[in-house]
Amino acid sequence: MILTHTFFQHALLGALLASMLCAMIGTYVVTRRMVIMGGGIAHASLGGVGLGAYFGFSPLLGATGFALLSGFAIEGLSRRYVREDSAIAMLWTLGMSIGILAVYLTPGFMTDLPLYLFGDILSISRMDLYLTGALTLVCGAVFSLLSSTIIAVAYDRDFARTQGLPVQWIETLMISLTCLTIVACLQMVGIVLVISLLSVPQSTAGLFVRSFRGMIFGSFIAALVACVGGLWLSYLLNLPCGPTIILLSILGYFVCRTIKALTPRFKKIA
Repeated sequence: MILTHTFFQHALLGALLASMLCAMIGTYVVTRRMVIMGGGIAHASLGGVGLGAYFGFSPLLGATGFALLSGFAIEGLSRRYVREDSAIAMLWTLGMSIGILAVYLTPGFMTDLPLYLFGDILSISRMDLYLTGALTLVCGAVFSLLSSTIIAVAYDRDFARTQGLPVQWIETLMISLTCLTIVACLQMVGIVLVISLLSVPQSTAGLFVRSFRGMIFGSFIAALVACVGGLWLSYLLNLPCGPTIILLSILGYFVCRTIKALTPRFKKIA
């Protein structure tokens, strides 16, 4: 039976942790309207993957550094010099250009490049689970202790500033956690698709809930169903896991939207 294999057990646990992580961070990203920024950070992290391959250090470590640098660079540029969409485009293409050149110049062939581009949840190791679990615990603690402030900043940072809330500090913290979450999920669905885990489950949950906390819970359920269902389908049909998970997640959104359209008297819950 497939459940007896260690690699599949790791994949299931990774799906659970990633669903919890993306439910929290993704709800902030969607509410704060940072989805495109998240996509830019994810694609820019390819620069770190390429540099890691070229210089011989961990590509994930390089992706982490590039993701953090890109996140803060986008924020800094959009505040002082250019519009946010222009800053995203600049860092997005800069990171990808550096990554492609570094991979091209790397002697031999980077055999695990498709892993970072498209993901493979079945390749998750025990150390990956420890790191993702630690990040999930940190995010859970942050949201538990600072939930009211995070929600205020997510909905209206200008109003939050007038209330004397530490908006700059919260935004710096949340950009850092967003970058780390993106890197933590690279091995599941890859650079190309990771932003879907931070937005599609939230869109699905938003069909049925009104509150920030309700969206976190609803998107966790939606993400977990998509991840576990995608795992089973990829095993049964011999398909790549990452794209299968994302396709199932998007299909789930349209199914839920259809169900809601057919029940006009449905009212959103908390």
